[in-house]
Amino acid sequence: MPAFLLNYDLMPFHLSLMTVILLGVVETIGFYLKLRPSQFIKKFAPSRLEHLPLLNVKFSKSLIILFLLMNFSYAGYVLQFFVYSQEQEFFPAYYLIIPALIIAIFFTVFMIHCLDQVIPPKYKKTHVNLLGRLATISSGSARPGFSAQARVRDEFGQLHYVHVEPEFGELEIQSQIILIRLRKSHYIAKKISPSNRLFSLAQD
Repeated sequence: MPAFLLNYDLMPFHLSLMTVILLGVVETIGFYLKLRPSQFIKKFAPSRLEHLPLLNVKFSKSLIILFLLMNFSYAGYVLQFFVYSQEQEFFPAYYLIIPALIIAIFFTVFMIHCLDQVIPPKYKKTHVNLLGRLATISSGSARPGFSAQARVRDEFGQLHYVHVEPEFGELEIQSQIILIRLRKSHYIAKKISPSNRLFSLAQD
């Protein structure tokens, strides 16, 4: 065990994992003391970082750093153990830092996207104008008097789930629709034919 912990070729990944643990402990203690390090760092971070699309998330941005460090350490361990299983020795760390970092960035972006879809926003928008936007029926089928759920993105790219009904006919699941009118609890939608020129242009 000491040989594993002190192995020079594993040291970058050890340090990354230890940093994750240390940041988690410090952030937890700071939360109860109302002196969180992440808030302190945020004051000195460049303001333009707030407008990056990747950082426009509904959870604490410090989690992104934790995800990146954690994924980097895990990717490094997996690569080193794979090499060890074949060669019975570890590769020099400088050969695997770049591949591990690429893998870590990929999984970090994936985790950010997944979390941003399921975590509710901190602040609810008072009004989002979705009229005239294209949507897709995501659950059930809709007909007059019976609504179905549809997913639609606003002008900022944020995903919304709304209830829709047609004026007449039926909207099957996965139908492409356009929101044409708002009622109290749902939208009135019109189905778009795949041959419709408007739809074709929107998909390009």
